[in-house]
Amino acid sequence: MDPVSGIRNDPDPERIAQLTLALCQQDSTTGQEARLNPLLTGLLRNLGARIHWQPVEGGRSNLLATWGEPKVLFTTHLDTVPPYLPPRREGDRLWGRGTCDAKGILATMLETIRLLLAEGVRDLALLGVVGEETDSLGARIALELAERLPNLRGVINGEPTGNVLATGQRGSAHLCLRCQGRAAHSGTPEEGVNATFPLLQWLLELQGLPRRTDANLGPEVWNLGTLNAGRAMNVVPDEAEARLFARTVEGSTFLEDVERLRPGLGEVSILFQRPPALFPRLEGFPMAPVPFGSDANTLRNLVRDRFVVMTGPGSIRVAHTEDEHLDLADAVAGVHQYLALAHRLLDRSQGPEYTI
Repeated sequence: MDPVSGIRNDPDPERIAQLTLALCQQDSTTGQEARLNPLLTGLLRNLGARIHWQPVEGGRSNLLATWGEPKVLFTTHLDTVPPYLPPRREGDRLWGRGTCDAKGILATMLETIRLLLAEGVRDLALLGVVGEETDSLGARIALELAERLPNLRGVINGEPTGNVLATGQRGSAHLCLRCQGRAAHSGTPEEGVNATFPLLQWLLELQGLPRRTDANLGPEVWNLGTLNAGRAMNVVPDEAEARLFARTVEGSTFLEDVERLRPGLGEVSILFQRPPALFPRLEGFPMAPVPFGSDANTLRNLVRDRFVVMTGPGSIRVAHTEDEHLDLADAVAGVHQYLALAHRLLDRSQGPEYTI
């Protein structure tokens, strides 16, 4: 039996739509997540949850809602990327910031929990974390909640994967490449040392390297996020800096390559680094690589055997764009999948059977 279609529940697309729109009406761009607190408190009280707000910083808090003695933890993030885009509805499609990343997913999880509670299922928890879109501070602080979740069997992390389970996620490396030179008047450039050209050459050599591909994680990629050089048009630049964001796979040599190609005027700083991770495979659930990172690999540490799956409705290809949207049919399918995952976890006295 297909583990998704075999669940006999009736998600309400209209309820999902109205909840998603209500959540997206609140501008919870990273740093402003507390604007969601009153709405979420009211929703969860209506579902009979025990609510705990865990302070993070700057008036922001993670949200933990529990029913019974939680064995299954649904989790996603409360923040969105800028700019705020007010929501709107066109038929069965919802538009606006957060509709798929990840307030629509939060609404889908709440609908799933509502249906599980209606079945008489308890032992559930919902965790909303702050700061996922920037530094994942909320997820790191959330690990302190482990004592409230001693019986947890698995984490279901919500991100827009098109309702397939992620095979894993690539590692992350935030790098600062800098070259130092010597300033001079632009009319006498021979008196100075231009820091820009060796940095540009460094970047071009990195761009020309072959890219590694992993069967489970996809291709290794890096992005030149910012590039800054010079002080004025008529001054030879005495410094130049580039910020890179690399998404790495198993066996990566990217950091070694950056150092190997470093020019004499250059220096490298590693601002943040996280290794790649593989997620469990569950029989009957389709899986695919995803091109983004998430809090999943951090939050799996709330579970004794680190069991985590990452899945949710919506497409990452429209997340963070002006065209961000969520189709209600995908949201309903997402509810069915979350129900199937929850039952798989709850029905196994020793935890789910899976492979990595």
